[in-house]
Amino acid sequence: MKTDARKSDWDRWWLVVIYAIAMAWVESAVVFYLRSMIDRIVPYQPNPLPLIGGFGAVELPREFATLVMLFAVGALAGRTWRARFGYALVAFGFWDIFYYVFLKIICGWPHSLLDWDILFLLPMPWWGPVLSPVLISLMMILWGTFASQFEQPNTPALSNWRVWMLNFSGVALALYVFMADTLAVSQHGLDAIRNMLPEQFNWPLFGIALVLMSMPLMQLAWQRWLLKQVLIASKPNLEEN
Repeated sequence: MKTDARKSDWDRWWLVVIYAIAMAWVESAVVFYLRSMIDRIVPYQPNPLPLIGGFGAVELPREFATLVMLFAVGALAGRTWRARFGYALVAFGFWDIFYYVFLKIICGWPHSLLDWDILFLLPMPWWGPVLSPVLISLMMILWGTFASQFEQPNTPALSNWRVWMLNFSGVALALYVFMADTLAVSQHGLDAIRNMLPEQFNWPLFGIALVLMSMPLMQLAWQRWLLKQVLIASKPNLEEN
């Protein structure tokens, strides 16, 4: 029965991945159409966010709707809240990575992982090299897979609380790095925000954010390793009995 349940969990994982990759193609196609219409296939150029028609009023809710769809599939796939959140992160990670893969296939951009991109528009534009969200997405996939496919050993609640506080600090720090340049010009109004082009990405600060965000993943990996050591140590005793 346990083997059947494990197989079912991996079947769900693969279905979530397939769904996320299909969503990534839809996202890439929509972004390709939109950037073609405003002549911004390469986002890092003068006037990166031109006001044309009602695109802005449509694009912001579309981005939010995409997040709802990704987290909804996670909620449907998981049996527990931990697994649901794990599946949602797996979906988000694969969606984000394959979004860039498909954009490269469709229009030849990005030219490299260091190309600047407008990552998100809510609550204000996020800027960063393509590599930065890809690294976060890989972390999401790893943690989400651990959370959805493997049972979690019992750990002290305080330990979990500290780990997640570090994670949330890392998320806040990463968001600041993505929006720092936008925040710097925000006092000058909407036109300054729309026309702002960042000049340098703060990799050292982003690296610290990545380490903090990876704390739950490292905790899960450590717990799995400890559990494996306990099972190895107890195996000779079981054989003797």
